[in-house]
Amino acid sequence: MLSVNSEIGALKKVIIHRPDDGIARISPKKAVELLFDDIVHLPQMKEEHEVFRRVLQYVIGEDNVLDTERLIEEGLDASPEIKEELIDKVIEYEELPPSNKEFFMSLDANALMKLLITGYHQDEDHIYFDPIPNFIFTRDIAVTIKDHIIITKAAKMARYRENLLARFIFYAHPFFKNLSKEDRIINLNHLDKFPPSKRGEIVSLEGGDVMMVNDDFVFIGCSERTTEYAIESVKKVLFEKGLVNNIAQINIPNDRSCMHIDTLFTIINHNDIVCYKPTIYDGVSSNVIVYRKDGSEAVYDSVKSFFLHEINPNANFIFSGHGVSPYQEREQWTDGCNLVALRPGIAISYDRNPKTDMALVDAGYTIIHARDFIRDVEAGKINPDEMTNTIIALPSNELSRARGGSHCMTCPIVRTTI
Repeated sequence: MLSVNSEIGALKKVIIHRPDDGIARISPKKAVELLFDDIVHLPQMKEEHEVFRRVLQYVIGEDNVLDTERLIEEGLDASPEIKEELIDKVIEYEELPPSNKEFFMSLDANALMKLLITGYHQDEDHIYFDPIPNFIFTRDIAVTIKDHIIITKAAKMARYRENLLARFIFYAHPFFKNLSKEDRIINLNHLDKFPPSKRGEIVSLEGGDVMMVNDDFVFIGCSERTTEYAIESVKKVLFEKGLVNNIAQINIPNDRSCMHIDTLFTIINHNDIVCYKPTIYDGVSSNVIVYRKDGSEAVYDSVKSFFLHEINPNANFIFSGHGVSPYQEREQWTDGCNLVALRPGIAISYDRNPKTDMALVDAGYTIIHARDFIRDVEAGKINPDEMTNTIIALPSNELSRARGGSHCMTCPIVRTTI
């Protein structure tokens, strides 16, 4: 059912979250607290995300683009006991009066789903708790490693309710029911299995720091959001389960501008990596430690060196901003390195990084705007199955303000095997 063994195998099923109405209630002061970088115009953001969703649907099929709202709603209907557990956990975490439970339990699945995501009940005109604006970045809530799923654990408490909802989806929804029965869920929130260290370090790992690259390698970034202790904890389980033989710990600066490794590089084709040159190619403030199942280790002074020696000697690095300052810094900030591959050579970017687009064109890619892609598919001028070496550029005036690109906005759960 679940199957991901690369970053570029043809995408067959993916989880996304449409921008929800809770985002419209975020004030400038709250934005900082909720880890949202700007105040967005929600109608425009929804429109841009709808373009994104339609691109995905035209390439992989409408039934294969799974929306979190529908998954949660269907899970609430299908699993009453787990629904009650979720309500109990949310009430406890949000420090609500226990008397609210009866009201929450009385809501139909659709109304409860909206309340759990937005924090607001429209009929009551009652704000129960803060929204979770970063839920649009479904990459962070879970990672598929072959036929297993890692339910991640966010570094910041502002994202804790996202985590509760992710757990609910994978335990309660009928589509994922067998995962738990077959011991294919690696739940980092299970404190008996993933306890704090003897020095009090907690397990903190977000999906933007994890890449399933090939049958033998998982990359995990050690970053602002993912700790070395978390990597050690996950490494042990992945080796014990025989899922991979090598885990590459990619150390990057502990900085907001590069909070996960997928803000610094993503793989879009068999040989092509879009990346931020100073950190990934030059190795500034970065290195790689490879841990092997047999207990041996290797250290590389840059991601470039590691890629060429361990992953692909023919790797081609395409630089954000064409590798020139100040454009490389500007375009890394606006997610020029954060692309999701729909299959080898077909990827989604933002339309606001012209120097990166030039670098992609120089590397042999065609850039097409997402709206033009949709128009031409609907007119029969483009067959998505026949495209090669194409970057589909999303409208991004508002989406980019949230500080995450197409890679961040997707949680792939099925790709073809490479």
